[in-house]
Amino acid sequence: MEKIPMTAEGYSTLENELKHRQQVERPRIIQLITDARTHGDLSENAEYHAAKESQSHNEGRIAELEDKLARAEVIDVSKLSGETIKFGATVTLVDEDTAKKQVWQLVGEPEADAKKGKISITSPLARALIGKSKGTSVEVVTPSGAKAYEIKKVEWR
Repeated sequence: MEKIPMTAEGYSTLENELKHRQQVERPRIIQLITDARTHGDLSENAEYHAAKESQSHNEGRIAELEDKLARAEVIDVSKLSGETIKFGATVTLVDEDTAKKQVWQLVGEPEADAKKGKISITSPLARALIGKSKGTSVEVVTPSGAKAYEIKKVEWR
């Protein structure tokens, strides 16, 4: 069974979603199914079929979350340090073409969210950064072509 690296924050987020799905969504969907059954013929009951579809989706997500949490290897980023980029590092990059600054934290796949500045350790950018240090240039092949970045800062938060 392959371990999934994640931060304590990412683990907590998955745990909260699991609790919500088990304690709030599951009973709500069961109530929807119960209510829809009272409307008669189930073969032509759109509310019933929609509720069953929601139940299937919710139970699938619960199973997925339980699996990820069972395989989680929680890494305390606050105890990490060093100049070399690895899991948990927060890296400040500058695009060498546009001089645009970007800040990314390297996290596990389940918690990756580009809008929040968190990229998966398995992403092309993260793989290019692993093992590098401040002042180094890295080239990343993206769908829109190759990009060059200079590493300005490596932090552990």
